[in-house]
Amino acid sequence: MHQSKLTKLLQQPRAMGIKLLAVLLALLAFSAPAMAAGTDTVLIVGDSLSAEYGLKRGTGWVPLLDKKLANEKISAKVVNASISGDTTSGGRSRIGALLATHKPSVVVIELGGNDALRGLPLDMTAANLTAMTQAAKKAGAKVLLLGMQVPPNYGGAYGATFSGMFANVAKAEKVALMPFFLAGVADVPDVAAQFQADRIHPNEQAQPKMLANVWPELKKLLK
Repeated sequence: MHQSKLTKLLQQPRAMGIKLLAVLLALLAFSAPAMAAGTDTVLIVGDSLSAEYGLKRGTGWVPLLDKKLANEKISAKVVNASISGDTTSGGRSRIGALLATHKPSVVVIELGGNDALRGLPLDMTAANLTAMTQAAKKAGAKVLLLGMQVPPNYGGAYGATFSGMFANVAKAEKVALMPFFLAGVADVPDVAAQFQADRIHPNEQAQPKMLANVWPELKKLLK
């Protein structure tokens, strides 16, 4: 057989293989963004209430949320960026990097309780919550604020101002609000049964209730 004809025959399978590989790569390139587009990322920026402080891993409300999404067949993943002891100042300093890294479609902000425990100025707390909310919105994410309340010994005026702060930020920024994250946990007659020995952190029994408080508002923000 003439050398040039033999060369062409040998090159044909290789050429077909290259074409087939190109088609497969094109299909993958087309389908990957489509899959990613249908998946929400829910970023939780919180403190010990969301970081499973004192709990067995996997029993906190955030891991329970992960399971809830799977059971509801909602295509979303949860990124828990909560740190025990964190304040709104800490959250504000971290939010930019978190948004850039995870590109969330929904941001849940669960911060403020430690600000009150440390006696930090409420106007500073409100400014931090506002800044975090605005940063998340600018990044294209929807926001859910989880409101908190303080014990009665803080005084009625302070308590009303503190709890109202979350509502004011949510209203000003036009974002979703769960008024009291620990409703049904910290405001019930058998409150001791819902908390760990430190009387500050909810126990494992309280976690499903905490998720139940968050879920109705969060579900509205998911695709």
